[in-house]
Amino acid sequence: MFSVTYAATENPKVMIGSNYGSRFRCLGFLNSGMQFAWTSPFIVKITKDKVNYDITEDEASYFATIPPVTMMISSSIFSYLTHTVGPKKVYLSAAIPSILGWTLLIIAKQVYVFYIARVLVGISTAILFVAFPTYIGEIAEPKIRGTFGNVQNVANFLGQFAINLIGSYLDVKQTSYVCLIVPMSFLILFPFMPESPYFLLRKGKDEEAKAVLKWLRRKTDIEEDFVQMKADVQRQTSEKGTWKELVTVEANRKALLAGIFLRISQQFCGLQAFTVYTKYIFEKSGSNLSPDMSTLVYSGMVLILNSATCFMTEYLGRRRAYTYSIGACAIVLWILGTYFVIDEFQPQIDLSSFQWVPLAGLVCYTIVSSFGVMMIPTLMLSELFSASIKSKGLMIMSFIIGAGTTSVIQLFYFLNTTFGMFCPFMLFAACSTVSSVLTNWIVPETKGMTLEEIQQSLKKKKNESITKSEPLPQII
Repeated sequence: MFSVTYAATENPKVMIGSNYGSRFRCLGFLNSGMQFAWTSPFIVKITKDKVNYDITEDEASYFATIPPVTMMISSSIFSYLTHTVGPKKVYLSAAIPSILGWTLLIIAKQVYVFYIARVLVGISTAILFVAFPTYIGEIAEPKIRGTFGNVQNVANFLGQFAINLIGSYLDVKQTSYVCLIVPMSFLILFPFMPESPYFLLRKGKDEEAKAVLKWLRRKTDIEEDFVQMKADVQRQTSEKGTWKELVTVEANRKALLAGIFLRISQQFCGLQAFTVYTKYIFEKSGSNLSPDMSTLVYSGMVLILNSATCFMTEYLGRRRAYTYSIGACAIVLWILGTYFVIDEFQPQIDLSSFQWVPLAGLVCYTIVSSFGVMMIPTLMLSELFSASIKSKGLMIMSFIIGAGTTSVIQLFYFLNTTFGMFCPFMLFAACSTVSSVLTNWIVPETKGMTLEEIQQSLKKKKNESITKSEPLPQII
């Protein structure tokens, strides 16, 4: 079926094209952004609405932590399915729990119904974080892989802005009706995208892989690309791909270390905590603007700045962009932490003229995190692992991000309610400072490399490099 369908679209003039396909893929992350940031406008609304809901602030705090916990638990299942069923089918299946989750929010009154809806969000997120890096890494050429990966992040931030905007004017039920449109559209449109040619080659479906490669490359003469890709897949799948090899094979070990570092450092610079508690932070900080308006300004700036700077990662390179970004985040967080220390312990100091600092600080945080911290970890997970070990590596990464997100969100709430707002900001500042120093030693550079070239470079010493002209191993 694949060979017939894609052979009919060899002419670029009648192909759907990668730009349209990119829009279909974006719908999944647009929905993910809305679901994850749903807590930002609605934790406050639900806990204050005693007419329709009888939910306390402590009970509502679990709305933010349930998805990452569920993500940790379910990631192994979808990692296995991605390897056996294929990344396209698994990625598409994310629409089902999303649709069910929004539907439950329409009828939710009791807290346990909200909890079930958030469990479904965790399942959907687990699918995205396991299947998407595999899919995007295997269908995109090296020169556009970074751009494709960054576009998904922009879609995620668009979803975060959209939910804050919609949530400012509509209630839970009305918002859910509106948001249902996105996963339903994704479920209808994404089936038109092809399966990963890497996956098809692993399954021995050479002709289907050729047809897909023609469609993706938008040209009819793909024999050289096909031979090289087949050799790469054969070389990578010749490894056993066992759990033991994940730590005993040097390239796998370096990839695993880099992935774990990127995800943990991303979480412990406060990124997800600020996303979940955006409105809460502004409400507690006493900003001159209303919490709703501050939240919209912040999430709008996240969207605009990430759209404008997402291509800087291609200019700076992965490692340098991450180093600069997280280092600048540390500076901003130290300043914000100092502001909240003064506000907490120096009441004699009049800060009425400086109530713009929290909003301005988070906007600055957005600027400096937009070209590195927000983008690089998700992008690099599509590049680091070889075909034989990718499903296991991404399962661990999904577990790490789930554990990290849960820890950071709960830690933020605990430190804020126990010690004051300054405490989580100071902790995130210290973690960002340490991470900026370690990045240069842990994170490899993958800009412009094929997946096989990345694997070869991970086997080399730090002072060695792999060039585009270096012959790659061929297995006939």
